[in-house]
Parts: sequence; structure tokens; C-alpha cells
Amino acid sequence: MLLPLHRLFICCLFTAISLSLFPAALHGQSPVLTTAVKTIIPGRVVFKLKAGATQQRNIPENPRTSPLTATLARLNIRNVRPKFPYSKSSSAQQPGAVDLGLILQAELPATLPVAEACRALLKTGAVEYAEPLYSYPTLFQPNDPLSDSTRAGGQYYLKNIRAYRAWDISQGDTSVVIGIVDGGTRLTHEDLASQIQVNRLDPIDGIDNDLDGYVDNYYGWDFADNDNDPSRDPSSVHGILVAGCAAAAPNNSKGIAGVGYRCRFMPLKIYPSTDAGVFGGFEAIVYAADHGCKVINLSWGGAGGRSQFEQDVITYAAVNRDAVVVAAAGNTPADLDFYPASYDHVLSVATLQPSDERSLNATYSRRVDLSAPGTGIVTTWGDTDSDYGAVGGSSFAAPLVSGAAGLLRTHFPTYNAAQIAAQIRRTTDNINALPGNAAFAGRIGSGRLNVLRALTETSQQSARVVRRIMLPARRSYANGDTIRLTVTVQNLLSPVRNLSVTVTSLSPYVTVRQGSFAVGALATLAQRANADAPFRLAVATTGVPLNAQAVLRYRLEDVTTGYREDQYETIQLNPNYVVLNINDLQLTLTSRGNLGYDGLGSDAGEGVSYRGSGPLLAEGGLLIATPTSRLADNVRNDRYGANHNFYALARASRLTQPLRADQEAYGVLRDSLPSLTKGRSVGVRVRQRAYAWATAPHRDYVVVEYSLTNLTADTLKPLHIGLYMDWDLPGEPARNAANWDASRHLGYLYDPIKPTLYAGVQHLSGGQASVYSIDNQAPAGTAIRLADGFSAAEKLLSLTSGTSQRTAGLVAGTDASQVVGATLPRLAPADSVVVAFAILGAPSLAQLQAAADAAATRYQQVLTVRPTRQLEVALYPNPTTGKLLLQLPAGAATVRVLSALGQELLVHTAASGGNTQLDLSPYPPGVYLVQISTVAGSTTRRVVRQP
Repeated sequence: MLLPLHRLFICCLFTAISLSLFPAALHGQSPVLTTAVKTIIPGRVVFKLKAGATQQRNIPENPRTSPLTATLARLNIRNVRPKFPYSKSSSAQQPGAVDLGLILQAELPATLPVAEACRALLKTGAVEYAEPLYSYPTLFQPNDPLSDSTRAGGQYYLKNIRAYRAWDISQGDTSVVIGIVDGGTRLTHEDLASQIQVNRLDPIDGIDNDLDGYVDNYYGWDFADNDNDPSRDPSSVHGILVAGCAAAAPNNSKGIAGVGYRCRFMPLKIYPSTDAGVFGGFEAIVYAADHGCKVINLSWGGAGGRSQFEQDVITYAAVNRDAVVVAAAGNTPADLDFYPASYDHVLSVATLQPSDERSLNATYSRRVDLSAPGTGIVTTWGDTDSDYGAVGGSSFAAPLVSGAAGLLRTHFPTYNAAQIAAQIRRTTDNINALPGNAAFAGRIGSGRLNVLRALTETSQQSARVVRRIMLPARRSYANGDTIRLTVTVQNLLSPVRNLSVTVTSLSPYVTVRQGSFAVGALATLAQRANADAPFRLAVATTGVPLNAQAVLRYRLEDVTTGYREDQYETIQLNPNYVVLNINDLQLTLTSRGNLGYDGLGSDAGEGVSYRGSGPLLAEGGLLIATPTSRLADNVRNDRYGANHNFYALARASRLTQPLRADQEAYGVLRDSLPSLTKGRSVGVRVRQRAYAWATAPHRDYVVVEYSLTNLTADTLKPLHIGLYMDWDLPGEPARNAANWDASRHLGYLYDPIKPTLYAGVQHLSGGQASVYSIDNQAPAGTAIRLADGFSAAEKLLSLTSGTSQRTAGLVAGTDASQVVGATLPRLAPADSVVVAFAILGAPSLAQLQAAADAAATRYQQVLTVRPTRQLEVALYPNPTTGKLLLQLPAGAATVRVLSALGQELLVHTAASGGNTQLDLSPYPPGVYLVQISTVAGSTTRRVVRQP
């Protein structure tokens, strides 16, 4: 069973035992199948300064010139300090290294959600990432020792992994230290006391003798409670169990022998013994790497997604400090990414039964590197100084590999960490043909650990894709996207003569258009990239499930030697949002009515940006309301969260064959009927469309159009609709001013002190325009005060006040936001109405106004189809190869032919109606608009010109 956070609880009846006795009373019950999931540590945030920051290890000091400092002060974020003040700087010549000196940690006020703090820090433009800190559970499963009938001398697994014979080759060395990053240890256990790596440079005397920032860290360190006692918490023996597997003392006529034999271990406690303590796993990894651990064992983890901060820590340990990082792959019987095991530079270890078949509760995935025994593992217990017990789970498969890595680091002293990991992967025993494994081939790693082979087979070949660059760089790829993939390949072991890399998609939703890379000969540790001829991938245009994952397989092969090895990568597809990025304004439109990101604090989405700027919009979204306090939105509320009134009927997606713009997006959402919410919702369906163009003068805006349908039995009168936009522009995000251009129905924000970018929303069509400019820092008593959230009453006020509140933050600037909307006099049951806005960005006010004028013209010319009276018009053939026949009503008519971008190509006047002919032959194939105007009315038809 997977264990709860912070504490290791024994969930089955379990008794400590002597190695010579296995009482029949020991019976475990079947484990409960749950998924270990990481959880956010409240009140803390970690962020990494961009590499170009002038002050790398401290925040800038001048709040007038530093958006980061001003944001920290405004949000009352305190105690900002380097996360790893004693980390070693990386060499500029060290490929793939990271600089932990750029990472800072801060404490948050109790009322500030972690997600909101992360978003605010990202908006400053000064940080590479801002993330929560997480806590992870251990990965322990009790086992009945009598369930194992193959145990030899209590440690059957040593025979399975060929450890006995391996010790004839290498018995490790006391100079090789394995960092046990776990729940602490028992310093006096008979099989562990002599194996602890003590720090003789810092004896326990109250002084930091070795000047490493830790006082009296003689036995290790407790990172959860921040003291020098790594003894385990009374409720947890997990760290002791793990240490015994890797490093229990051999040849002492007591207990067991750890796989690492003479290798020592460093106990680093990461689970708290006090209420004030917090999980300290990643801090302990850095400490282990900086204090000489050449192997680091992580027998904990959880599902829940990737963290760049955590990957940076792993990379620092593995690349900067040359440590082999080994992690448990998980105890959830599912195909999933599990962290930290699934990070780059980690040996991920899955669990086997004594028969070498996959354990029934073992996690499996393409990210697993190898498997090791993890059932009925007899190890040190720790309630007394001489007790032992049989346990199970991936927690105890991983330290077997860590012990093996310690032997290899002794036997191959010139190998770096990546080479040790490669040697272990390449010398496993293939177990795919076993009955319990056949269905999981490729997802339980290269095979079962064989320590003897790892020490003796010195002619192995192993290459690895060590770096990947995907362009365009996105978190997720939409339907129809094409991807250029550049990889760097490194040869880790014996030289290869004719290496090739072939990328294959294991998903039906990604096609590889160019997937071969002839690397050629590579010496040991040499690298080569395919920058001149990147791989080319294409995402399917239709049929891709929402938030799908596609697995890519890299097959590394040398046909001259028979070497073959596979490596895998996962990419995200078809997200719950769409990005329009064909012009200078990049806009994310979500399926639930949000703009920029899919909800407050979410990182799903690529924001709103202008010409490659940082994110300009902290939060944006659709508001719909009636004066009777019926409201629908998905933006922030006054309960330290966000509303979730809209849900998607048809997800937002880009049209593969846009008709009226260079890029078009479409989606459908709705809220609940008022009868189901006690009158709190509105009851509308919203068809949302977005349009973007690539050519001037239309590069500075995106048009967003909403078609509202009344689903209720009541007439909605009046009906209010608006876009809430919390802009934070480059420079100082809390120094913006909001204004209103009445002639253009344009609300916009800018920095009044240093105006380098303007952004805003223009009402184009539908109803009477409105605006409400908000000072987010307004004092108590202000009509709308966002410091304590955005209440339903405040949202309604922002929509129903007309244009009475046009400005905010003029002269000096403030943290401002704006609601630009429209009021519709009535919407009858089943009726529909269209309201349109343009979202704009420009480097000057004059250019913003010009973009607004262009948007208004383009919308009227191209997007609006509003016949004042239905005309009797026929137009055929459609599609046409050139000639087009029109049947017009009696009377004079003017016929205009426009390109899809609204350019007027042809004007034809018919004096008396009847039949007339147009010739589109001079124009290239594509979509054209034919506008027909008479005294009786007008209409617009779309025509497809075929080759």
C-alpha cells in the first residue's frame, strides 16, 4: 500500500523478526491499490531568475526599477533567499549543467494562494519559472515473509541479481558513499552503524568547522526539521529498511548484507518529526551531491506532473556533481509517469517478484529503465539494534540498484554517472518472455538487474539522446501542428562505428515525416546533433483525443556491431485550448471561456504576448450577467479561488481550412440553467470564434466573436457581456494605467511612466459598449476592490455601469485591470445575438488606435454577414474553376469581390439585374467573398475558387 505524506504508517499487521525466525503468525493482508500523489506545500514558493539577471543570487534592490522587487513587496512575499546558497557553480564548458544559484525561495502570507503567487512572479518577466514546492510519499508495501518460498538464507534477491558472484569481482569501497534520501536511520543498528559515512571535519561541538553552512552535520542532516539529527521518526522505519538493502554491513556475522557491500551510506532525513517540519527531499539531493555522494537513492515519489525546479535539482546532482540518481518507479499498477523516477538523468527501477515476473502492483511505463526484485525483501528493521523484516515495494527494488551502482563506481573509477547508468541498463537480463511480463515488454525497462554482468561485460555499447529541442517550443501541440525536432546524441560506452537514430511515433495521432539521423562513428563520450536536418513530425488534423499523450521512440542502432537500444519521449497533444499565433499578438483561447490560461493559477495555455514578449495577461475571461444577479464566468471570485460556471460543449480548436482569416478558432460552451442553480446562473449557450490575420495592417489584433443563445424560457432583459482583463505589461506590472477611447470603443492599459507597450480590448459589434477600469490596489470602501477577491456583486457592477468608470491609475500607475463589455436590451427564449471584440497590442498608442481602426473595418467587411432583407440571389457553380454566374433581382446592383483578407479585387455594376457573369480566373485558388448590394438590401456569399 502506498503511504501517506510525511509519515510512514504500517497498514498491515506487521512484526519485527529475527533473521533466523519467521513466525507463522506473520500474515499480511492484500495491499490496497492507490496512487501516490505529490501535494503542494502551502506558504512557500520557489522561483528561478532568468540567466541574464544582473544579480543572480539575490533579488534586485531598487523597487522603482525592479518589477520583481515591487511585486514581492506588493504581495507581502517575505524572507526571499537563495534556495541553495552553498551549491557549487557550474562550469560554462559543462554541457547540460544548471546553475542552482539562480533559484530563490520565499514565504507567502496565509491569504495568498501559491498558484497566484507563481503567476504574479512570472508576470514580472524576471523569472524563468515560479513553482510550488511539493511533498512526496514513500513507496512501501508490507509483505508476508512466508509468501516467499524461494528465499535463500533470507535474501533470495542477492542470488537473483547475481550479487554473490559479483562480490568476487568488486566489493565496493568505503570511499564510495550512497546518499539515502529518506526517513532517517537508526544510528546504532548492528548492521548499519559501521556503514554510516560520518563527517569528521565537523564533529559535534556547536561549531560549523567545515564552513559548509551546516552546524555539527557529523552523521548527516535532517532537512525536514532542519537539525543535525538524521535519526528516524518513531513512526517510520522506511529509511532504515532502504539503507539495509543498499548498504548493510557484510561479514559481521550479523543480519544481512547490503548489495553495496563495503560502500557506506549517508542518512539524510526528509520527513518531519515535528508539526513545523516540511518535506525536504530535493534540498537533501543537493546536499548529498555537494557532500560527495556518488550514488543517491530516492525511494519515494508520486504522480502529478513535472516540475522544472525538481528537474533542475536532479540535473545538478547528475550532471554538475556526477552522481548516479536512482529512484523507485512506483507501486501503482498503471502506465504513468511517476516523479522523480521519470525525470531525465534518473535510473527508474520497477518491482519484480522472486520469479522475475512483474509485481502485480508495480508501475510500468516507457520511462522505466530496469527492474529489480521488490517482493519479500529481507532487510534491517530498526525498532531495536538487531531486528530484521521482510518488506516489499519499489522502495526496496531501487536501493538494490543503488548498491550495484556503488560497486560499479569502485570498479570503473573513470566512468562518469551517465556511463555507470548506461552500463547497468545494458547488462540486465531480458525477462520479457516470462508469462507475467510479455504484456509489459518495453515498459518494465531493459530487464532484471544483473550485477555480475554489469561488472564484467566491458565491451557494451550504449548511446543516448541527451538533449532535445522541439520547435515551435510549446507545452502541448494542437491538431495540424508540425514540429521540428533536433536531438543531440552522445555515445557513453564503447565506440560505435555506424550509429543511426530513427524516431518512430507509437501514437496514431503523430506522423513522422522525416525520422532518420545517420550519426556515423562516435568515440566514447563524443556527441553529434542533427541540427542541419531535424526530424519532422506532424500532428493529425482530426480525431486526436483531448489532452492526449503521444510516445516517440528513438531507436539507436549500429548495424555493424548489432547494437540496438530504445529510448522514449512523451509529447502532449490537443490541449483544452487553442493558440492563435500567426501575427504579432499571440492569444490563447480556452474551451471554457478564459483567455491566456485555462483558469486562475493554471499553466495550461500560452498566455497573451506581443512580438515574443513575456505574458501580458495575468487573467482574462468571459463574463455574462443579468441585472437580477444571475452570473456566469470562470474568473476569480471572492473565495480565494475561481468560478467554474462555463463548461465546454465543443472544445476550442483551430480550423484546418479557415474561410475568413489566416487562422480561425471555434468552440462552444455554456452554463447551467437557472432552475438547477437556484437562479444564480444565466442559462446561455455561447459559440466562440476567433480570427487572426498575418498581413499588415492586421497583425496587431485578434477578433473574438461570441454568439449567445438563450436556453431559458424567460426573456433576458437586459443581458450584459464583457471581457475581464487583468493586464500586466512589461516593466512594472503594478504601474499600469487604464483608459478609454470612446470614439473607438477601445479600453486599453499602458505604463504611464515608461510606455513601451499598449494592450486592450475593443468592442466591435453587438449592443451598447461599456467599460469599467479597476484599480486592483484600491483601498477598502472602494466600489470594486480586488484585494479581497472579485465578488458577484462587483462583477455585475463592472458590467452594468456603462462608461462611468473609464480610467484607473492615471498619472502614476497602479495594478490595473479592465472590463470591456456590451449591454443588449433583450434576448428572447431560443433567440441568438452576436457580440464581437478585438484584443489588441501595439508599441504605441497611435499604432494601437490604427490597429483598432483596422479591426473595425475588417470586421464589417469580412466577418459581418447581415442581410437587411433576404435577396433573391443565385450564384453558381460554387466551387468554380473561374467562371461564375449570378442571378440578381430586378434593379441596379453593385457586386464586389473581396479576398479572404478583405482586399477589394473587383467591382461590377449591373444596371438592371438579371443574369451577370464574373470571371475569377485571374485570381489564385482560394476562398473569396462576393458582396451584392441593391436598394432592397445586401448579402455576402462565400465562393471557393478551385485550380
